[in-house]
This record gives sequence, structure tokens and C-alpha cells, in this order.
Amino acid sequence: MARSTRGKSPQPPAKGQRGKSPQPPAKGQRGRSPQPPVKAQQLQPPPPEPVAKPVAKSKSKSGKKKITSYQSEGVEDNDVFLLPVSDYWMVLSVTILATIVRVFKIFQPTSVVFDEVHFGGFASKYIKGKFFMDVHPPLAKMLIALTGWIAGFDGKFDFKEIGKDYLEPGVPYVAMRMFPAICGVLLAPCMFLTLKAVGCRTMTATLGAGLIIFENGLLTQARLILLDSPLVAATAFTALAFSCFTNQHELGPEKAFSLSWWFWLVLTGLGLGITASIKWVGLFTIAWVGSLTLVQLWVLLGDSKNVSMRLWSKHFVARIFSLIVIPVTFYMAMFAIHFAILKNPGDGDGFMSSEFQATLNSKGMQDVPADVIMGSRVSIRHVNTRGGYLHSHPLMYPTGSKQQQITLYPHKDDNNIWLLENQTQPLGIDGQPINGTTAWDALPEPEYIKHGSVLRLFHRPTNRRLHSHDVRPPITEADWQNEVSAYGYEGFEGDANDYFRVEIVKQRSHGAIAKERVRVIETKFRLVHVMTGCVLFSHKVKLPDWASEQQEVTCARGGTLPNSLWYVEFNEHPQLVDGVEKVNYRKPGFFGKFWELNKVMWATNAGLTDSHAWDSRPESWPILRRGINFWGKHHTQVYLIGNPIIWWSTTLAVALWMLFKGVAVLRWQRNCNDYRHTTFKRFDYEIGTYVLGWALHYFPFYLMKRQLFLHHYFPALYFGIIALCQVFDYLTARVPGIGVRENPIINRITAVSFLVLTTAVFTLFAPLAYGSPWTKAECKRVKLFTTWDFDCNTFFDSYDKYTLTEVPTVSDGAVPTTEVKKVEPNQPAPPVEKAPEVKAQQEAGISGAPAMEQHRVIAKEEKVEYRDQDGNLLDPEQVKALEGKVEFKTKYETQTRVVDEAGNELNAPEGGWPEDLVGVAPPHPDVEGVNSETVKGKDEEAVPLQNYQASQDGEKEAEESKPKPASEQKDATASQDSKKEAEVVEESKPVVEESKSVIEEAKPIIEEAKPIIEEAKPIVEEAKSIVEEAEPVVDESKPVAEEPVPVVENQETEESKSEPAGEEKEAPAHEEL
Repeated sequence: MARSTRGKSPQPPAKGQRGKSPQPPAKGQRGRSPQPPVKAQQLQPPPPEPVAKPVAKSKSKSGKKKITSYQSEGVEDNDVFLLPVSDYWMVLSVTILATIVRVFKIFQPTSVVFDEVHFGGFASKYIKGKFFMDVHPPLAKMLIALTGWIAGFDGKFDFKEIGKDYLEPGVPYVAMRMFPAICGVLLAPCMFLTLKAVGCRTMTATLGAGLIIFENGLLTQARLILLDSPLVAATAFTALAFSCFTNQHELGPEKAFSLSWWFWLVLTGLGLGITASIKWVGLFTIAWVGSLTLVQLWVLLGDSKNVSMRLWSKHFVARIFSLIVIPVTFYMAMFAIHFAILKNPGDGDGFMSSEFQATLNSKGMQDVPADVIMGSRVSIRHVNTRGGYLHSHPLMYPTGSKQQQITLYPHKDDNNIWLLENQTQPLGIDGQPINGTTAWDALPEPEYIKHGSVLRLFHRPTNRRLHSHDVRPPITEADWQNEVSAYGYEGFEGDANDYFRVEIVKQRSHGAIAKERVRVIETKFRLVHVMTGCVLFSHKVKLPDWASEQQEVTCARGGTLPNSLWYVEFNEHPQLVDGVEKVNYRKPGFFGKFWELNKVMWATNAGLTDSHAWDSRPESWPILRRGINFWGKHHTQVYLIGNPIIWWSTTLAVALWMLFKGVAVLRWQRNCNDYRHTTFKRFDYEIGTYVLGWALHYFPFYLMKRQLFLHHYFPALYFGIIALCQVFDYLTARVPGIGVRENPIINRITAVSFLVLTTAVFTLFAPLAYGSPWTKAECKRVKLFTTWDFDCNTFFDSYDKYTLTEVPTVSDGAVPTTEVKKVEPNQPAPPVEKAPEVKAQQEAGISGAPAMEQHRVIAKEEKVEYRDQDGNLLDPEQVKALEGKVEFKTKYETQTRVVDEAGNELNAPEGGWPEDLVGVAPPHPDVEGVNSETVKGKDEEAVPLQNYQASQDGEKEAEESKPKPASEQKDATASQDSKKEAEVVEESKPVVEESKSVIEEAKPIIEEAKPIIEEAKPIVEEAKSIVEEAEPVVDESKPVAEEPVPVVENQETEESKSEPAGEEKEAPAHEEL
């Protein structure tokens, strides 16, 4: 309140107000007329016009800078090229440590592990130039092939199955594994620099790099020929580049379009292209970068003071070029290289269209006559389902009509050829019908096949016609589906169920003539069964083994149009010779091949819906509920499982930020002014950026129905580790009031303790990553949950047994060491490797061990053990399941326990006990082989198993527990077995015919033998009665067994027969599969 100025003259005008009317009198200046109050600001001259600058800043009364542009508050320039020298030494240190951890014993296992079956096999195909189809883009696979080629790999090794040995064929597998290992090493420096780019301390960045180094799951993936380590490395590189660009962007207009701004923006685009070219999981990384880019553009649009629409358009175009044009160009360039390498036909060309296949060497088709006429020999292809051929072979349906099978077959074959017949035979010169299938070969005028023509399809190799009737198909037993078969015999004229009407689909046919009559390739048509009205139809349903797993063909009423469309590919007729119009496939260019291959990849990837023994669902990944069995052999195992401390801490950090965000949104709704605090805003935005990356790399998997595995979580895990480190950095260094920021020693102790704990847990699970020796006790101690289904029984009880056990240099097969190797159908039983027999060494001039007559044998432990070809002990259930299916070979051993006169048990001396104590098998009664009654012919060879199908539950469980490739259930690159089946059928035809003749010749002999058998029955019955009468006499005549010598006591199993002590025999100790 102003003081009273009663009786005083008015105050002079304030400084800067001279020449203006005086101030009105203050309160208490009575006697003067009151003046209206005037604010001092109204009396001041207007402020000068502000000078336009890139960044307009001012200081508030508190002295803090007030941001008036899109520059983010509280952001500093964290250029990773301007770090202190000590930080670069730390980068070098973590890189060296990561190299030691990743490369340690990378040579083991020395055989194929898990999905090395696929990605190593792809390297072989790249080196040979054979086309294949895989669901992943080609970049990482080409780099793996390049490293193998540089190391001298010739592509002859096929990586066919888990456990196939690398050493004997000389595969440079270590060099090929080095590429994923180097990618795994680079994760550590990328994590360090990313955390520095977002403003974290060096201690926090070191902690983040340490978590990457000692993460068991990332280690396991980085040591094998797999794609996930390159994928995570590319994701990490992209995250680093975009974090650096975001830091430059948030510094405001003064950094826009600078050299560093452009550098990191272009590298971000390049990183997106690399990531998407390794796996399509890179699309999630693109979504992360794209979402944050839209936020940046939205903020720029709101800064009307510093960003004009022209400048905003410049920002927009720069991002379009860097984040869209560059990644797409890089992605397509990788496919261009892919096509340039794979020029030869291969296992995967059956997935592609005929046009695509025509671009491969030796796969192009000869030009064929364009017009299809009656009597043409044609091959007919399905438009949908990858264009298989209408096919038949001399195999019958096991159910339904039991007539000859009709299938869809993906390869060119003589059994694909059909002769097109008119519904009536042509007339000769005499007016009489010309019979036979060649009746249309010499007609005066060709008879074109037009829309509405009714014809029959004659299968020349088997002399049967395409046929349908009101019988349900063997697989798709729906009322709207009829069976399609091949019916008839040579000379049979057919019946009404052989008639099909041609309906040309004009919308799908190309060319005016092709819409009027059937032309090769150009005309798409349906074949309608005249009698029932159903349409020839095929879909993605495989027939069982009795049809070589070929695709089902039916006749459907109301089937979808794409599955009912057909076209003619091959055409031949005696009248269609030189001079007629010919056509061929149009070879697609690069863009056509690129688009088709990506569509097939997408469809095949979506089709991987079958279950797998080691698959898992996304909800189990953040809590590390289950791992993957990669490999098991020689009492060691490779099992993919993460470091639980890291996984659970990461999940907790993400949950903590989500809880914080939920509370912040509620407080914002209640008009709480939390976001005026810079630390609060930066915590929300910076950690939210990487929690968004975690979410976009994790939640989309919930929408997928295909096979999923634990390793799909690794990109999300990387973002989660960044968020975990940021939470730690904020709580220990930036958030005031909780008492931690003020005590740096507590921060260091916390970081070091957490890293030590992580390292300790890493060492506990390291044997599963390295495939190193372990013990059952140590394994069971760290197996916290039953869902962690690595097999502790695989390992020995102590490490001493590993040093005493000779590990073979050649792998025997990739089966878990506690399981039985499955005997595949139509394959002979695997050869048996006998366990090495331990024999006492006898050298000339050295006396044997002295006889120990004073020692007493108290027991001989004799039992029957069954082992597989790897020497693994089989339990009784497994043996029972294999009885009658495999051949067992026997090895004899006897374990003898000896005591001295005092009753103390003695250990066996070196070389074993003398034979008089151990006991040996008695000699053969006719060692010399002179007795004609004991002469034995040559042992018969074991008969290979034929058509064996495992049905026992024990075998199924054993098979499910084996390491399997991740794509085993729907292998996009598997060779077409149906072709091999057809070749086997063709080769077996002469044998089948010969067998038929033998059977016919044997029938009279069998008929003659029947009366003899009937006459012999009374004689057999009479012999039985004589034997029964003789049994009491035989029992009375049996000799009484001698009493055993009191110094020898035998303990025998049920399998061993009691023998006199003086005639001790060895019992079989090992029976091996």
C-alpha cells in the first residue's frame, strides 16, 4: 500500500515517462479530482520488433532458458563421435570381452545343430546356384554362404539332419559360425553407444553392454549358423542410428539438415533395409521408427513460429527419401543378387509359377501349338495351389470305389499326359465310327475344343479315363464333394460318368480367340461333370502315404472359382506340325519375379501352422517359461534358454514404466501439472520410446497362428534391456528426492552387484550354451521349473567320467542321449556298433596275475542291458516298444564280486579277475565243424524293415523330445518326395509283374496241397495224445542237479538259467540296438 502524500506535490513522472501526463494521485490525496488508474505498461513505448533467429530463446525471472521452438527441454548434444577418450576405451573393453565370450569353443558341437539344417543347406544351394524357396529374405543367408565360400566350402555337404558330422567331410563350419558370432559381438558396443546417445552415464552404458554379453540366449544363437544373431545386430544398429538422429532433431532448428543430422537419418534408413532383408521381423522395426517419425513431424507442424510449411515439407521429403526409398531400394537389391546367384533349378522351384520356372536354366518349355483339338495329348495344370498337374498312377484308393487314384502332382511326368476324346467317335469314309484312341489323328479338318464342348480324358499310361460318381472322397468326406478316379481298361469304351463339359472363364482368359476356344496357357476353363454337375476341383489337402502325399483332386458342387480353374500347358497332335501357331510362357522381369516370390514367401510363412515339439506362445516369453532343445550327444546338450535375471528384470522394468504411465495419465486428467517438470517429461518420453520398441516387437506375435519359438522374442528383449538401463539411470542419477542421486557410491555398488549377479547366473547356465560337460546335480540345482525341459539325466554324475570317456570325433547322429533313435519307414534298421570289449592285455614274457585261491566269489552280477547305436541305455518300455521291429546284437560280460578269507570285498585288479574266478562260456560242442549235425550255414542278413509305422506312445514321445529344425513340420525347402516315390513305383513294376506270375503258378500247387493237409490232421492229433502220455515218464527220468560248490554263489536275473557251479556261464550284459 502506498504511503499517504497528503499536502505534497505530485510525484514526478517515472523514468521514460517525461513529457507525458503526470501519474494520478495515490490513495489519500484528497482535494484533488480523482483520475482513472493507468497501468505502467500502458505508458511504456511498444517493444522493438524481435530479430528473426533460428532459435528464439529468452530467460525467465528464475534465470532458466525458455524454449520457444520445437527444441526439447532438458536435451543435450550426445554426439557419440564426441565422447571422452575413456568412453572409447570402455567400448573397446566390452568388445574384447564380448568376443571372448562369443567365440569360446565355437567349434563345438562338431555336428549340425537345430536350424543349421536349413541355413547351412541354403549356403550349399547358393554355392551351387540351385534355386530354393525360404520364408526369410536372402541377405543373412547370402552372407553366411559368402563366409563359407571364402573359407573353401564347395557346397557338397548338405546339412541334411541334426547331428550330421562336420569333421569327416571337412566342412568349414567354424568360419560359417563366425559371421553370426561377430554379429553377436557387435551387440555390446551398439548397446553402449545407444545408451550414451540417450544421455545415460558411462556406468549405465557399461551395465547395459554387460547384460548383453552375459545373456545366455543371445550367446547360444550367436554361436550357430542361424539368422537371429544377424537380425538382432541389425535391429541394434538401427536403434543406435535412430537414437542419434532423434538427439540431433531434439536440439532444435539449429541442428536441422546439418551433416550429423543427415548422417544419422540416412544410416537409420540403411539399418531398416538391412533388418528387413534378414527377416520380416524387421517390419516391426520399421513400424517403430515410422511411429516416432510421425510424432516428430506432428510436433514440427505445431511450431508455426520457426517452421514454415515449406520447411516442414523439406523435413517430410527428407524422411520419405531416407526412411522409405533407401530401405525399399536396399531390400530389392538383395533380391536382385539372390536371383543372379540362383540360376539353376532346385528343390524350391515347385513353389513358383511356370512363368517363373521358365527363367531358370533348363527349365524353359519348348514352344507348343496354341490350339487344342480333339485327339490332342495334353498336360493340364491347376491355376491355384501352385499349379500342380492333373495326374494319375497305377495305385488304388484304399476306400470308396477303390479305383485308380487321381491327384495333383507338382512335377513334369509322363503320368500327367491325357488324350482328349470327343463324346462320340468320328465317322470314317464308309460312315462307320472309327474306334480306338487314335481315331482323331487323321481327320480332314481339326475339331477345336470350344466353350461347351463335351469330352473324355483318356490317361494313356494306364488306359483309363477320368471318371467321377456319387462316392465320397477318401479324405474330404463332405456331401458336396465327389470322388474323382481313373476307370476302365484297355479296349473299354467307357461310360457316361466319363463325360466332362468345358466351360471357358472369359474373365480369366487372355486374348479374343482364347475366350472362344481352348488355347494353350491363354485359356482358363472349368471341367464340369455332365452326370452330377460337379466341377473338377483341387485344394491344399494332402493325401496320405498311400498316395505319396500328393494333393487331393475331387469333384465339387459349389467349389470356389480359383480352385476350379485349369489350363493346358503341353499340347501335341499329329496334325499340329510345323507352320501352326505356337505359344510359350512370358518370362517375367525382375519386378514380376520379386513380387511373385514375396507373395509365395508370405503364403508359406502363414502356412507354418503345424505344432512343433519345441514351439511356444508369446505369453510365455517375458517370464522365460520354456526353452528349445537344440542338440544332444555324448552326455552333453545345447539348450536355448535366457538368463532369468535379465529376462525377469527387463519385464519388471517395462511393467514399471507402464504403471508410471497409467498414473501419469490419470493425474493429467485431474489437471495435475506433472509435465511442467523436465525430468518427469524426459522419463516419460525417453523410456517410452524404447518400451514402444519392445511392444511393437512383441505384441504382433499374438496375431500369428504359425509356429513360434523363444528366439522370436530376442529383438523385443534388446529394447527391454535399453528400457531397464534407462530406468536404472533415472532412479540413481536424475530423479531427486529419493536419496540415491546424492550418494554416488550407492549407485556404483548397485550397478556392480547387479552385474555380478547376472554373471554368476550366466555361468550356472553356460554349459547349456556351450554344450560343455555338466553334472546331474548341478543341472537339477538350476532347473527351477518343470517347464525348463532340458534333460538332466543326459549328464554324468561327475566330471571324472567325462575325462575317462572317449568322445568320438565323428558324430553318430543328433538324438538326445536318453532317447531311442526312430527307425524311419521303408528304411533298414541302423547298423549296430558294438560296445568295445575290455580284454586283459597279455604280453610275451610277462606272467599273469597269481591265482587267488584264497578268495571267494560271493556273486556274479548278470543282467541284460539294451543300448542304442550311440551306447545310450534303454529303459524296459523302450525295449518293449522296439521288440520285433529291430535287430538286437548281443555282447557278453559278467561282473564278478570277490571277497577274501576275512569276508572283505576286493576291487578287481588291472586286467580283471582270472578266468577261473570269472567264468567263461563253454566251448561249442563241435569246434572243428566235423559233425554234420552241428555244421551251420552262413548267418542270414537282417531283413530291412518295410512299411513300418511307429504307433507306440513311447516312440512318439521319444521323437517329440528330439532336437528338430524349427520349420520341420512345414519345410519350405524340402525336396518333393512324391517324385522319388513315383520313381520307386516305376522301378518296382517288373518285380510286381514277376511276383504276379509266380503267384499264378503257385495256385495249382496250393490246391493240390489242401487235401494232403486235411489227411494229415488226424495224424497230428494222434501224435499230440502220444506226447501227452509220455510227459510223466520224461519228468521221472530227469537227472537231479548237483549241489553248487559252497564258495561260489550266483545271483542271476530271470533271463539267466540256473547252472551248476562248476559250469558257470556268462550271461548277456549288453544287447544293443
